Order: sequence, then structure tokens, then C-alpha cells
Amino acid sequence: MSEQRLIIEMGMGNDLHGQDYTKAARRAIEDAFRHSSLPLFGAVGLDHDAMRVQVTVGVQEPQAVDTDALVATLPRGRAEVRVVKGGLNVETDAEPIVIAQASVEAFLPAQTGWRLKT
Repeated sequence: MSEQRLIIEMGMGNDLHGQDYTKAARRAIEDAFRHSSLPLFGAVGLDHDAMRVQVTVGVQEPQAVDTDALVATLPRGRAEVRVVKGGLNVETDAEPIVIAQASVEAFLPAQTGWRLKT
């Protein structure tokens, strides 16, 4: 069954001290959540488990991110987290500031009985 993307939100997060890429990524995902609301589920009687959530996070050191920890923070749907090279490390006199960017996309199977306008 084909899917339809219903939402895409972007967020930014950082870790000022500690160079924790997972913490910066989690904050970027949380920032994206603050930009959205999904009243659609209640309006049409869909269960949140029908939704696939695809998260892409960009940081300078993708291998340093714990994707399982990020999946565990996602409150709804079937979550997938992918980490790519991106984001930014800002050099300072002390330690670098880690900045992560995230996109959070929500997909539903094609629905019958109603249709989103394009």
C-alpha cells in the first residue's frame, strides 16, 4: 500500500558543553515537535500506530549518535531514525558547540473515504 506524507517539520538543537551528539539530535527532534500538532488522527478516527515517522538528523559526527535512544523518545507511530553528516560544530576557546538539524516526517497509508487536497 502506498503512503502519503502528511507532515514535515524541521528543528535545530545543540549541546553547548560536552559535545554530546545524541543530546543535540534529541533537542533538534524536540524542536521540530514544537512546530506541529496532528489533530487529524482524532478527526478521522485513525490510530497513531498507522503512522510511520521518519526522522533524519544531520550532525558532524553521525557515528556518535545513539539512534536507539532517539527512537525511544518519539511518542507516536512507528519510528525510524537516520543520521547523516550535516549540522555544525562551532569552535570556541573551550570546547566545540555541537549543532544538529532534524527533519521529522509523518506518513500514513493511502486512505479511503477521504482525501487530502493537493
